[in-house]
Amino acid sequence: MFQKLAIRFVLLAAAIVSAQSNAAPVPDSSLVVKKTTDFKVNGEGTASNWAAAKWFDITVQKGPRQASAGKAFPTKVKIMYSDKGMYFLFDCTDQKLTSTILEDFGALFKEDVVEVFLWPDTSVPIYLEYEISPLDYELAILVPNIKGRAQGWKPWHYDDRNKVQHATSVQGGQKKSMAAVEGWKAEFFIPFNLMNPIVGGAPKSGEKWRGNFYRIDYDSETAYYSWQKTAGSFHEFQKFGTLVFE
Repeated sequence: MFQKLAIRFVLLAAAIVSAQSNAAPVPDSSLVVKKTTDFKVNGEGTASNWAAAKWFDITVQKGPRQASAGKAFPTKVKIMYSDKGMYFLFDCTDQKLTSTILEDFGALFKEDVVEVFLWPDTSVPIYLEYEISPLDYELAILVPNIKGRAQGWKPWHYDDRNKVQHATSVQGGQKKSMAAVEGWKAEFFIPFNLMNPIVGGAPKSGEKWRGNFYRIDYDSETAYYSWQKTAGSFHEFQKFGTLVFE
């Protein structure tokens, strides 16, 4: 009897191990952010500094009130930081630039856009949301999110001291509204000064922030992309991943 029970236990353990090994891997929820010297962004990501950073993918998820996720295009991101701020590079495969808003601080999320959410101080429910369109228009707001009630606040002063440096480029087509393209890139630098008072300066080595990275694409059907998945709303900040500064 004992031998039969032992054999069954071994077989059961083997089956569990086998099932675990065949299961889809759980996406890593943390990223190491490499440090860099400062450089100028050009929308192409051609600065040699980017060679030190690794690409990571953001993939489609269900959006608000969507029964299923939209059509996926390859989308990848790089991030780095310096003593003055953080650098981001998005590379988005696409077919059409659904982008008609020609002003900063407009409702860019209603058209093609990429977004960065940064939550440096997890003791307070306040984070930075930054959006940029293929036509290089931007939206930068601090978001207090109190029990699911989120409100965006524009910078009171937005000038050379805290202004985001940003540029975009288009591949396989013209950089204009509704153009047929093969893809587009967005490259931008967010100074730590923009996140005052929730950020006092550059993070120390080993410091951890929370954050997430998104894209919305409006081709034949709306597709919502993210690094760490949410239940639909991009403002579910408790589901953000972890950024570890090198």
